[in-house]
Amino acid sequence: KTNLIVNYLPQNMTQEELKSLFGSIGEIESCKLVRDKITGQSLGYGFVNYVDPKDAEKAINTLNGLRLQTKTIKVSYARPSSASIRDANLYVSGLPKTMTQKELEQLFSQYGRIITSRILVDQVTGVSRGVGFIRFDKRIEAEEAIKGLNGQKPPGATEPITVKFANNPSQKTNQAILSQLYHSPNRRYPGPLAQQAQRFRFPPMTIDGMTTLAGINIPGHAGTGWCIFVYNLAPDADESILWQMFGPFGAVTNVKVIRDFNTNKCKGFGFVTMTNYDEAAMAIASLNGYRLGDRVLQVSFKTNKTHK
Repeated sequence: KTNLIVNYLPQNMTQEELKSLFGSIGEIESCKLVRDKITGQSLGYGFVNYVDPKDAEKAINTLNGLRLQTKTIKVSYARPSSASIRDANLYVSGLPKTMTQKELEQLFSQYGRIITSRILVDQVTGVSRGVGFIRFDKRIEAEEAIKGLNGQKPPGATEPITVKFANNPSQKTNQAILSQLYHSPNRRYPGPLAQQAQRFRFPPMTIDGMTTLAGINIPGHAGTGWCIFVYNLAPDADESILWQMFGPFGAVTNVKVIRDFNTNKCKGFGFVTMTNYDEAAMAIASLNGYRLGDRVLQVSFKTNKTHK
C-alpha cells in the first residue's frame, strides 16, 4: 500500500515537479512520470512509491482532486497486475457531441470504480468525436457496464450508444497466427490480400523508393480516410502483415511500409489508411502496444506532415 498511481497530470508537468509535490507529504522511494517512448511527451500519468504506507494514504487524502492548471488530478493506489483487472478497458461510441468527460464518468461510475476516462476530440476544432474510452478497476465492472449501457440512450441523447471491450479479446490467437506468419521461413501468406501484396511488389525504384499497394501510387496522399502511423516494425516487415493486423478492424484502403532506398528493408515504420474513424480509433486502441515477434508496436493517428 505504498505505491500510488497519479492520473490526469498537466501535459507540461515534469517528473521533478511530480516528485516535489508528492515529496511534500513524506519520504519517496521512487517516482516515475510515464512518457511516450518516441516523442518523449508526458502521457499524463505517473507512479509515486512512498517508504511509509501512512504517507501514501495521506497523499491520497491530501492530493486527490487537487487542481493543477486546467486538470484535476486523481491519486489512488496502483494495483498489481492480475487477471481480474486486465482487459477492463471499454470503447464507447455514438456519444452525444456535447457530452463532457465528467458526464461520461457519471454515466459509467454506477458500475464500478473508474481508473481513467477520455473522450476523443477533433485535433483542429476541439469538438468531441462522440467516441470515448473508460477503464474500470476490474473486468467484471466493465462487463456489467456493457450489459447495462450498450444499446441504451444516455440522458439527453437521441441515439443509442455502443459499449464494447476496447481490446480485441482474441488478441492472443491473432498474435499466435501473426507470429507464425512472421517467422515462417518461406513467408507465403494465405488469403487474397496477401497474394495481392505479393503481386504488387514494385521494384524499389518506383515512386521515391516507396512501395505502394494495388496501384495507389500518389506519394503522401491517401485520398480520403484516416492515416495511421505504425512504428517499430522489423526490417523484414512487409505490407501483408499490415493488411492482416488492421483488416479485422474494418475497411483498410491502403497500407505502405517505408523501405530503405538501398537495402529495400523496412525502416521501422509504415502507414495504414482506414476509411472509418471509429474503426481506425478501435484499431489504434487495440494495436498500440501490441507485441509483434520481439517488438512492441506503437500505433497512432498520423499527425505531423513530415512523413510524406
